[in-house]
Amino acid sequence: MATPNFIQLSEDYNRVERAIEYIQNNANRQPNLKEVAESVNLSEFHFQRLFTRWAGISPKRFLQFLTKENAKALLRQSSLLDATYSAGLSSPSRLHDLFVQCEAVTPGEYKLHGAGMRIKYGFHPTPYGECLLASTDRGICFLAFVTDEGRGAALQTMKAEWKNADWIEDSTRTKHHIQAIFCSGRKSTIKLQVRGTNFQIKVWEALLRIPPGQVTCYEELAEVIGEPSAPRAVGNALAHNPIAFLIPCHRVLRKAGDFGNYRYGHARKKAMLMREIG
Repeated sequence: MATPNFIQLSEDYNRVERAIEYIQNNANRQPNLKEVAESVNLSEFHFQRLFTRWAGISPKRFLQFLTKENAKALLRQSSLLDATYSAGLSSPSRLHDLFVQCEAVTPGEYKLHGAGMRIKYGFHPTPYGECLLASTDRGICFLAFVTDEGRGAALQTMKAEWKNADWIEDSTRTKHHIQAIFCSGRKSTIKLQVRGTNFQIKVWEALLRIPPGQVTCYEELAEVIGEPSAPRAVGNALAHNPIAFLIPCHRVLRKAGDFGNYRYGHARKKAMLMREIG
């Protein structure tokens, strides 16, 4: 199987993200294809081709996906409480087939903030823009998408998670994780090493059981982990998710049918969901 050109996909995503934001900001007017294409400095023909190549669906279908009614429909069709929840951590989808194993640090390691650990990291292009990925000998410990704040902000957040670790920039060593995560159709076992409170880890492990293309809401997620009165605490755990995409907080919507917030931007969240569903 040919390796995807992640650099091209990442460049394509930057334009797709701008198009999504333009559509969102002008949704009341329902902008047509020509207007959206011009907002990213492309002809209708080239925008249609670029968008379809990246998303696998037409811009028109994507426009329909962005509506609140579509979000409500997704929630009606999906449920964390159905049989798929007990199917383990296997996550098949049309994009990849991963088996994600999550290992929490011990209480002692938690207090040490990574002291004595060697963590290698690197910046890489992905289908959703540039990311920063870090790993230890035990697995991936950090994955974040670079936002408008730049690489420096991503590095600062990463190092705050493991502030006493020894850091080594080595994108050659971290690149194989990117291939395993984002290569279409590739079967891979991905190991994660996470640092969080017991509550946060319960939330993150529950997220790992949501199959690609399905969604849940804060309230249902709280119920699944045995904390039905704690949807706000669930939201806080999502906000502190250290491993984006693999721990899929992008699959959590608001009960009212809104797509909700996302640490790396509304457009990126919707793009992830659409590629999984489409």
